[in-house]
Amino acid sequence: MPIPVLGLIQTMTLNEVALTIAYSTLSDRIRNIDYPKGNKEHEVIVLVQNPEEVSYSTEKLQGKLVELKSRGVAKSRNAAIKYASGKYLIFGDDDITFIEEGIAELISYFESHPDCSIILAQTSDESGKLRKVYPSRIHKLSKYNSAKAATYEMMIRIESIRSAGIEFDENFGAGVENYLGDEYIFIADALNKGLRGVYLPIKVAIHPSDSSGSRWGTDKDLKARSAVFTRVFGPLAPIFRALFLIKSQLFKFRKGRVGIINSLRFIIGR
Repeated sequence: MPIPVLGLIQTMTLNEVALTIAYSTLSDRIRNIDYPKGNKEHEVIVLVQNPEEVSYSTEKLQGKLVELKSRGVAKSRNAAIKYASGKYLIFGDDDITFIEEGIAELISYFESHPDCSIILAQTSDESGKLRKVYPSRIHKLSKYNSAKAATYEMMIRIESIRSAGIEFDENFGAGVENYLGDEYIFIADALNKGLRGVYLPIKVAIHPSDSSGSRWGTDKDLKARSAVFTRVFGPLAPIFRALFLIKSQLFKFRKGRVGIINSLRFIIGR
């Protein structure tokens, strides 16, 4: 199915910001941010997690600085939702390079689909290779096809997210014990509130190949993933943990085997 790219429909006022790009970083990594070099009309927010209140240079800063006296990427994402002025918001980290053409296509889709609140897209590594196996066709988001979402692949419609009271669960994500799953939980919460989302096979960002997924099978990883399933599915979590484990082993979409004992612990949530 071809993706409708209509160009940016003129429904925004002259003073309205189309997009906010919100980068989450630490005080010693702010200089690493690769700012967009295309559309200068986008708002840029840099959210610095600095609980130790150390000094740092803002010499290369581009955009608005928001300093947080806390740690945890979910808290940073929630601050982005709070402070963004744009009609749409995309989340970045200090090791992300956004692709301007892909961003423009996502905005065009939002403009022509006012019932859509979340878009998931694609990311490649430094060589241009897609970072994971993505579907080749457009599809609606559900709790059963969004578990591999990454925050930097996500663009949201600010007004509908705020109106529904959707936030990132700050008990999950990088910087806390349950260091993954914050994106999936965010999407699941939005869908539970009746919001709609879509996946588009459009490349929107470049990200280094290493990620939290490379820790698959460790005790810490299994414990964190188990907690995510509990948060999303409640009493039905053991069923979905078992299905996830079977799929991961049969189709080998994650390297390495978990073992019988760890598999049982994962399924029952211990």
